[in-house]
Amino acid sequence: MARRKDIDGSMSVPTFYGKELRWKREAAGMSLETFLEGSFYGKTYLSDIERGERRMPIDLARHADRVLNTDGFFERHCEDVRKARRGPHAAYFEKVLEAEKYAESIEEWCPIIIPGLLQTAPYARTLVRSAHPAAFDDWVEEKVAARIARARLFEEDHSTPEYWAVLHELLIADPILPPLEMAEQLDRVVELAERRRITPQIVPRTSGPYPLMAASIKVMTFQDAPPLLYIEASYSGDTIDDPALVKQYRKAYDRLRAVALSPDTSLDMIKAAAEDYRNGKQPDRLD
Repeated sequence: MARRKDIDGSMSVPTFYGKELRWKREAAGMSLETFLEGSFYGKTYLSDIERGERRMPIDLARHADRVLNTDGFFERHCEDVRKARRGPHAAYFEKVLEAEKYAESIEEWCPIIIPGLLQTAPYARTLVRSAHPAAFDDWVEEKVAARIARARLFEEDHSTPEYWAVLHELLIADPILPPLEMAEQLDRVVELAERRRITPQIVPRTSGPYPLMAASIKVMTFQDAPPLLYIEASYSGDTIDDPALVKQYRKAYDRLRAVALSPDTSLDMIKAAAEDYRNGKQPDRLD
């Protein structure tokens, strides 16, 4: 039998919290399976929490207090773990950053900007600069590097999620970069699509009213946890796990996808726009 690896609780707040959870669970004589009875989570999810690799959601913290008789300890300290920063990303984005690594599928609707997972460095830099015009260069570059690093998700064959992005036509027709850099950004989307890492679709500007006109969303599903929804504004973001609300957004996303052009047509459109930018032309819009 393989020797169980101990957890160094001094490494971070999440690892300390996870080590305490495993100690309490094992002191109660509970296996992972027994502990999880009555919850919506799987063994791998719990094991990751105990190693400090995932944050514990509040409903699972309450479950832990109930089955382990810990008098609210895990619920009280759940917020401390959530606040423990792991990098240069905004605090409200930490939960999403973690969730992306474990997602089976990621579906995004982006009417205003190209999604972070698909951005090139010049595109990301332009967005960071526009949001924080007075920031120092080193701070901006740290943000850019962290955003680009998220795309490693598409390089790990064993864990690559199914990724679907619905984009508005204006994202490719109204550039925020110089022509050659815009071509490079669109080439990145094409390259990922041709490697079958992503599926992009374009909503034409002539499509009229469509679902989710006033929102950009990300929906993530998991093998061992309930779905998670993320909604973002310029300087804030919110994760939602309420099943009824997630279901409502998923239905709206499916209706939006029906409005969009087919994946093949969308990809041809992105390729043509990239070529136009390389040739110094403004891409044609759909009439």
